Amino acid sequence: MSDLPAHVVTNPRLGAWITVPPDAAQVQVHVGKVELGQGIVTALAQIAADALALPLSRIRMVPADTTHGPDQGLTAGSLSVSQTGPALRHVGAAVRALADPSTEGYVARIAALDPDTDLRVAPTADSVTSAAVGCSTPRLDLPDKVLGRPRYLADLRPEGLLHGRVLRPPSVGARLVGLDPDWKAPGVELVRDGSFLGVVGEREVDVDRALEQLGRDCRWDEQDLLPDEDDLPAWLRTGPHEEIPLLDEGGPESAALTASYSRPFLVHASIAPSVGLAQWTDGVVRVWSHSQGIHPLRAAIAQALALDPAAVEVEHVENAGCYGHNAADDAAFDAVLLARAVPGRPVLARWTRPDELTWAPLSSAMTATVSAGLTEGRITGWSYDVWSQGHTSRPGFRSTPGLLAGASLATPVPLPPPSDPPLATGGGTTRNAVPLYDVGPRRIAGHRKAETPLRTSAMRALGSYLNVFAIESFIDELAEAAGADPVEFRLAHLSDPRATHVVAAAAELAGWSEPLPEDVGRGLGFARYKDKGAYCAVVAEVTAASTVEVRRLTVVADLGLVVNPDGARNQLEGGATQATSWTTTERVRFDRRRITSDDWESYPILRFAQAPAIDVHLVESTAPSVGSGEAAQGPTAAAIANAVHRAIGVRVRDLPLDAEAIVRAIDQTA
Repeated sequence: MSDLPAHVVTNPRLGAWITVPPDAAQVQVHVGKVELGQGIVTALAQIAADALALPLSRIRMVPADTTHGPDQGLTAGSLSVSQTGPALRHVGAAVRALADPSTEGYVARIAALDPDTDLRVAPTADSVTSAAVGCSTPRLDLPDKVLGRPRYLADLRPEGLLHGRVLRPPSVGARLVGLDPDWKAPGVELVRDGSFLGVVGEREVDVDRALEQLGRDCRWDEQDLLPDEDDLPAWLRTGPHEEIPLLDEGGPESAALTASYSRPFLVHASIAPSVGLAQWTDGVVRVWSHSQGIHPLRAAIAQALALDPAAVEVEHVENAGCYGHNAADDAAFDAVLLARAVPGRPVLARWTRPDELTWAPLSSAMTATVSAGLTEGRITGWSYDVWSQGHTSRPGFRSTPGLLAGASLATPVPLPPPSDPPLATGGGTTRNAVPLYDVGPRRIAGHRKAETPLRTSAMRALGSYLNVFAIESFIDELAEAAGADPVEFRLAHLSDPRATHVVAAAAELAGWSEPLPEDVGRGLGFARYKDKGAYCAVVAEVTAASTVEVRRLTVVADLGLVVNPDGARNQLEGGATQATSWTTTERVRFDRRRITSDDWESYPILRFAQAPAIDVHLVESTAPSVGSGEAAQGPTAAAIANAVHRAIGVRVRDLPLDAEAIVRAIDQTA
């Protein structure tokens, strides 16, 4: 039993994983992981094909559904391959043992298997040689997207569809104090529950006009609840905090160097706003959502509305890609509330761009202070403190629904302060807060802000982005203090051979020792994601004048056994590109009352013309597969920052590395 994959133990029924429709030539494979634009469905199809000893053409991946598929929790944390791969291999081994793939009629025999077969006790066949795994199979989802076929949730037009919009309050903590009880607008029905306000109608043009009218006609009580945007480190360090003790080996006897680093609040910045679709029929609500976790969403909806969970069904449908907990769950709950007012009719609730940029969960601002001892070129002790808001407020966190509209209902379901994922799954504030280097006695602690008006949650890499940026910037500062080359200094403090390999390979492939023009800097960053995932080293080349321009990134990653090399390279390249945008450009802006960065002008992201050239190299390995989606973010930020320092001779410790931050760093140095 102990050798069984964890997701088979929690989903032991064969029919939850495999089905074969009557007279079908393909085997349907059900997984709880969802396609977010990362290509995971293709990689899992490759694993399933090998596990079942079938060609890929005879595999059909079915969208995740709470009624018919396995409950695998969230699609998050770069865990989809490492969690689902072993499960699919076990399911395939059981199917081969029961249905014998060596003779004609194999798929028909799979169709005849008892769906209630208990995979925990079923016989299993020996492993088979891989045919699909290891190949750069083209993405199964891309043809529809390239050809513009209706694949996304926003494209769905079921019979009887109504369109819905929700009016969000003008600011955090605002309370509705006035609206004409006889309020009407052409072509729509008003839906009101406490301060929750929405409109439903047959035509999108009517609901859009009605939403604008509703916004003008409402009166709100607002307060100045937000912190000083220009002094976030001090605000984050002001308690009360929930303490997260990580390591206490004593730390350095005396610090040779101390420095502090920070990052601002960020948003997901998905290209399209979130949507949700819901329909109530005979007391059961059917929901279509692009949530990362359809099972937690189902439980949260049931809890918020005091329903039997069996009365809520959620199916995943792709929409704009997300990078963690964005507004998908909130949009789904909006649709549920709107559809409740028009039983029997499906309602598609679509968020606006300003809603997405101001009301979706933010990624927390963070700040860290690190100190170290240094004797004869060796680090002799390490102290690290990091302050942050929590990095999860997903549906179900702290045993609450965690759905935005719930806080506005007449019987409100409050949104408690965000928390962090368990340390066993990587934590949040302290993710990658422990350096992989041999640094002597360590003292490492996290401090999670316990009270905050700003709602934050998971976004790609969570606290790892700031922690790796801080640690790897500081390693460069220590190398400079020791008079050592940054690469040689790192190699001298690493004892893990896989770590030394990626660092050395990245330096060699990037031409680390080759001369550069006077205004160009080259820097390196490294981390092992969550200290147990992918090893990744990045070398950046930048120019820094009035702005920072990232010219080139060289990425080397050890992911263990790679299922789809092209897909893995794409994930690393995408992560490095997004980290370049975070590191040089992005920052949520706000005054003391409202978030003011509500469009692409006030919240700019990296443009195509600004994207650096990126070379990705994968280390050949037979070690267990680990994810690639969140491996490059922290190393990329550190590599860019270290390159900026080498280009201009000034250490910039506050993100983003824009003109404002560089000027401030120059002033502080002077």
